Amino acid sequence: MSVFIALAALVFLMVMAYRGYSVILVAPVAAMGAVFLVDPSSVAPVFSGVFVEKVATFVKLYLPIFLLGAVFGKVVEISGFSEAIVSSAIRHFGKSKANLVIVAVCGLMTYGGVSVFVVVFAVYPFAAELYKQNNIPKRLLPGALALGSFSFTMDAMPGTPQIQNIIPTTFFNTTSWAAPILGICGSLFVVTIGLLYLEYRRKSVTKTGEGYGEGHINEPERTQLASLPSPVLAIIALLIVGVTNYLLSTYIPHWFESSFTVESSLFPGATGTIAGKTSSVAAIWAVAGALLCGILFVCIVAFRQVSTRFAASTKQAVSGASLAALNTASEYGFGSVIAILPGFVAVSGALQYLTDPLIKAAVSVSTLAGITGSASGGLSIALAAMGDQLTNAANAAAIPLEVMHRIVSMASGGMDTLPHNGAVITLLAVTGLTHKQSYHEIFGITIIKTLAVFFVIALYYGFGLV
Repeated sequence: MSVFIALAALVFLMVMAYRGYSVILVAPVAAMGAVFLVDPSSVAPVFSGVFVEKVATFVKLYLPIFLLGAVFGKVVEISGFSEAIVSSAIRHFGKSKANLVIVAVCGLMTYGGVSVFVVVFAVYPFAAELYKQNNIPKRLLPGALALGSFSFTMDAMPGTPQIQNIIPTTFFNTTSWAAPILGICGSLFVVTIGLLYLEYRRKSVTKTGEGYGEGHINEPERTQLASLPSPVLAIIALLIVGVTNYLLSTYIPHWFESSFTVESSLFPGATGTIAGKTSSVAAIWAVAGALLCGILFVCIVAFRQVSTRFAASTKQAVSGASLAALNTASEYGFGSVIAILPGFVAVSGALQYLTDPLIKAAVSVSTLAGITGSASGGLSIALAAMGDQLTNAANAAAIPLEVMHRIVSMASGGMDTLPHNGAVITLLAVTGLTHKQSYHEIFGITIIKTLAVFFVIALYYGFGLV
């Protein structure tokens, strides 16, 4: 019965999210419903002492990343830099390599720190035009956008500033550059197999004589490319984020050593000494600093375009980022409550039969990401429940925590893109397509992403790559 209660709470959250209900509302209802079935008198104490406490912890740690990432994505968009990158890629790669161009552009933007949601909006007009000119069925387009936006640059490429690569740093005391060789190998696996799959689907469909199609909705208007800024400046903006992130990740631990302390004598209003471990916040500081540098660069070099729209656009970006952060924080709080239930303890005990630490981590994170429909949510839930356990198991098996970081990060981006995933729903809405028309290709990418995790595990055990 206890296992059923825990699973029922997870299924309830998944179904309600699929139906479009807000996770901010549904997560505490699901969590407290499970607590009520175990012990009604514990609902209020668990709500305040566990759920709300964990939500606050998540927001305290990661809200700056959500906010700065959204603002950077917005200034890249309103400056015209995103359109410049897309049009330049088309000119250099050629229109015949539609999928390669789309994946390359999406990958460059997400690796540069632009939100996956912003990338979809920015790339879609050019991607649709590219498909139309090559008479490729539009229903295949979401698969290419998913491969470029939701896969290797989200969680596999070392140094990516996406939140799925940042969350493990606070649990394993690693940096966003953890296990670079494994990350690159995993990225190559996803890109290579993913592009081959997309080309297979394109050839299979076009053989039947199906073209771009007619009667589509949300068709983009043609954009006048002559007014776009230099693509070089656009690429520099993205490189600044990547390079600054790497430099800060390297030097912050040296600047602050193992811990930081700010004496209360410097700030008389403080209630006491401000102190903490550098390792638990170094990666967050590095990404925040890198995004801030990127924002400043775009605002300076594209001042005329950005200044007139900055206030209104960033207000919208901050609103969206705050909502996204609270959604993920609610899932984090939900996972923390589920982790203390008797049923979850029983399920965790069953996972002990998976004796290998990396396999256990991959299966646990991927399963929870699939249930919640969220990579960051599933990752947060799994690490909140089993972070210490996975750390101890890795140390006992002499597995570097950098490897564990890369495995859990990549696993979070595996089965997360099931039909109820928010990014998938947004992608289909932007392109004007439906699950019935286009989810086939998206699910293909989902399977490839999931297999990539076990490919990377095999590389580590077979060759000792890190």
